[in-house]
Amino acid sequence: MASLHTKQKLNTGAEIPAVGFGTWQDAGAQEDAVTEALKAGYRHIDTARIYGTEPAVGAAIKKSGIPRSEIFITTKLWNNSHHPDDVESALDASLKDLGTDYLDLYLMHWPSPFARGDTLMPKKNDKIETGDTDYVDTWNAMEKTLKSGKTKAIGISNFSKAELERLLKETTVVPAAHQIECHPWLQQQSFAAFHKSKGIHIQQYSPFGNQNAIYSSGKDMGKLIDDPTITEIGKKYGKNGAQVALAWGIAHGHSVLPKSKTPERIRSNLAGDFKLEKEDLDKLNTIDKKLRFNDPSGNFGWNFYTDLDGKN
Repeated sequence: MASLHTKQKLNTGAEIPAVGFGTWQDAGAQEDAVTEALKAGYRHIDTARIYGTEPAVGAAIKKSGIPRSEIFITTKLWNNSHHPDDVESALDASLKDLGTDYLDLYLMHWPSPFARGDTLMPKKNDKIETGDTDYVDTWNAMEKTLKSGKTKAIGISNFSKAELERLLKETTVVPAAHQIECHPWLQQQSFAAFHKSKGIHIQQYSPFGNQNAIYSSGKDMGKLIDDPTITEIGKKYGKNGAQVALAWGIAHGHSVLPKSKTPERIRSNLAGDFKLEKEDLDKLNTIDKKLRFNDPSGNFGWNFYTDLDGKN
């Protein structure tokens, strides 16, 4: 069944299923959700240390009986473990919770370091206590995890163009992937072209834009999946807005990471893996609003996305 689905290529030569299953939020519901996703045919699961969902993902994979080799697992290094001495032990903790001895992809979740220690969100005077580790040093430590075989590929998430350029200039391994907020209302076309020129695969989180309730506050412009252009194109293919939004990302060579707890929606999102005709893709490429919904700059003590579209 899995072979029917689109796969994209990483610069390591590995294949990554174009539709992944996101596991952010609702940690308690994730074992059932991942179980449902695997049953539906997903073979790419995206988690992170901070989500608290690694144990649930591991349990669902074990329960599924699907061979480990058939599932692409991504998790992410959290900001409290950026110090080079902490990277491998953070990876080991993730592997243990996931019940596997290797990852397919390990990402640096943010370029911004927090204070070292076991506390995921270290606070000082009600503010996040930041660390002083340079992300280049963190990356160098991540490169070593490739040599140990504990991960097959490493990548980044939420970097600006300048941060990525510096990383490329000062380190030896080109990131296999960059996970960013990307959807038809935040297309980042020139940034995407830059990635393509460097052989870096884009993974789209929040592929439905402001579908998530956490992003709705203060931005009352309707839902991306109800955008008239998107719904109009959907009618032509007998698809809903969410499926069209996913197909748009896949058409650009990206992988997309929808999340849902509802069995029906979990299955429905997988059907977003269909081919758009060029004229429809061209139409969708014109609806970019440069709208970014996720920017924790104020909270994390770091100015993110300074040179990218949608900076608030």
